[in-house]
Amino acid sequence: MTEERVSDLPPVASVVIIGGGVMGTSIAYHLANAGVTDVVLVDKSYLGSGSTCKAAGGVRAQFSDSLNIAFGARSLKVFENFRELFDQEIDLRQVGYLFLLSTPQDVELFERSMVEQHKLGVPSRMISLDEAKERSPLISTDGLLGAVFSPTDGHCSPESVVLGYATAARRKGAVLIPHCGATGIEVRDGRIRAVQTEHGRIATETVICAAGAWSREVGAWAGVELPVTPLRRQVLVTEPIPGLDPQTPFTVDFSSTFYFHAEGPGILLGMSDPDETPGFKFEQSDDWLPRLGQAIERRAPSLSDVGLSSGWAGLYETTPDNNALVGEARGIERFLYVTGFSGHGFLMGPAMGEVIRDLYLRVPPFVDISQLDAQRFSSGVVRPELNIV
Repeated sequence: MTEERVSDLPPVASVVIIGGGVMGTSIAYHLANAGVTDVVLVDKSYLGSGSTCKAAGGVRAQFSDSLNIAFGARSLKVFENFRELFDQEIDLRQVGYLFLLSTPQDVELFERSMVEQHKLGVPSRMISLDEAKERSPLISTDGLLGAVFSPTDGHCSPESVVLGYATAARRKGAVLIPHCGATGIEVRDGRIRAVQTEHGRIATETVICAAGAWSREVGAWAGVELPVTPLRRQVLVTEPIPGLDPQTPFTVDFSSTFYFHAEGPGILLGMSDPDETPGFKFEQSDDWLPRLGQAIERRAPSLSDVGLSSGWAGLYETTPDNNALVGEARGIERFLYVTGFSGHGFLMGPAMGEVIRDLYLRVPPFVDISQLDAQRFSSGVVRPELNIV
């Protein structure tokens, strides 16, 4: 893969994508593959450096919102065939997602969600606690009321997915320039005129905001309100665990949000912190560790004595209803946005590349995304996603 340098910055583009994570690179590929010429993507750091490569790598279709189920299911099909489609190994492990439920309300939520999932062919099912223990031997089933499993879910390598899309996009003629941050958008008479970057101006009539946690600022440059708030999430990886089953599913204790999955010879684990405050925080913090320790002791006690080898912090791009913002801005011609996935953006990257391609080409996407319009909050309409970890 040839990596363009900032000196290759073109003066004119048919479309400029801001953000080089899975969303941006997927969009660049899908546009270029559809025959769109002069596609340019810029990112302030290396490709995937934002939230994408800080993700836990989970891929699933077990959601409560019907749109998210559709996005997840469609993306899973791409991940399953990624190697053949893009000649890129992504280390996909379809070991399943196992949700552990400890309240009647959670059981009811997942039973309702499965009805919608089954309509789209998602093979999720309620399983016994004995089967849950058999599939995920590290867990304790004490206090659980139920468990839900879907075998086609799993996890893969975010870095490899970005590499695959970026390589394919460049082969199709798109120009992807890392280390070239956007700094502003020129708008006159309600139309996009150009994108300003750290290394020069690109004249264009179309901007696609795929900037993740930084989307609010990008939208503001064009006078578009994108209610996205950055929120730190942390991930840890353990030392090798002798005898670890490599088929250990992506296991989620839903009430606490504690999760884990096999990562090489060890375990990758994490949990949301209800005391976390918004902000662009990239350093690791110890504040959440006591709560994490309690969750481990209750749900996977054998992990309490396992040492930690590494960890990192990344950003969720949250919205008021934990659901995405996808669409084209009103009042500003050809400002498209795809952001605010609240922790499930990586797994929806393949589907979103198709959706934004179709919006750009002014053809209907495979699902109606009008309810993800960023202005839904001003009218009091929300579309909550309830299965957020």
